[in-house]
Amino acid sequence: MTEFTLFRANPRALLVFLATASLALPSPSAMAETGGVLTAVLGSCDAEISLVKDRLMEPKDHDLLGLTFTTGSIGENKVVLAKSGVGKVNAAIASALLIERFRPTRLIFTGVAGAVSPDLLPGDVVIGATMAQHDLGTWTDDGISRRGFANPITGTRNPTGFPADTKLLARAELAAARVALMAAVVDGTRRKPRVTSGVVASGDTFIASTGKRRELREGLGADAVEMEGAAVAQVCHQFKVPCVIIRGISDFADSRAEADIDKFMEVAARNSAMLALEMLAE
Repeated sequence: MTEFTLFRANPRALLVFLATASLALPSPSAMAETGGVLTAVLGSCDAEISLVKDRLMEPKDHDLLGLTFTTGSIGENKVVLAKSGVGKVNAAIASALLIERFRPTRLIFTGVAGAVSPDLLPGDVVIGATMAQHDLGTWTDDGISRRGFANPITGTRNPTGFPADTKLLARAELAAARVALMAAVVDGTRRKPRVTSGVVASGDTFIASTGKRRELREGLGADAVEMEGAAVAQVCHQFKVPCVIIRGISDFADSRAEADIDKFMEVAARNSAMLALEMLAE
């Protein structure tokens, strides 16, 4: 007998199953009662969150609709960590579930991005002062007209760009002055990475095009491009959770991008995560 047949024949069994499953998860009220600040940390893949996961003390996994959320602590900070998966939809799902279940005080997304600004090189880190979806708006024969759409909670139009929380942005910039980042070897030269704040664009395509890179720079003033951050920023905006997006540069978002990301993924992901950890050290 399948589970579906069992539940159809005995609805009470379904209620018992759902109740038992819910008991395995921390309730929002239980998380709130622990007191203090709870920092959520998200990344899209294992490489982006592994350094943070290794620092977690007393980790405990919680399964929620197939996604794993790990609670623990880093120093004096309570943390909940999760891997969202790649793309805006996956990132929005993970961040919304995390916010509903764990009620974090703030959220940090850490990961990698392609450089759009000509001043950025692999290993550098960009703090998203503004997050924007580069593929949201209206396409016409003249190209894309970017705009936000209605917030279903308030009915007001979302902005085209979502600013980082001012306190988290300031915290990240202060942490940037202290953090020790991994040096990257670019074109045979070993260089010290730098940290800057700027516009990070998000979309559901991996950018490996010099023409698209140019359009993002000219049309959005983008400094970097990735596939999740603006979706997380929108979820946090609508649910009123302070957030900041941190990105390590892994490629140039041009024809070499797929080869470069394999080469620089480790240093880019590590440097982004190191800045996130430095924020927690304050």
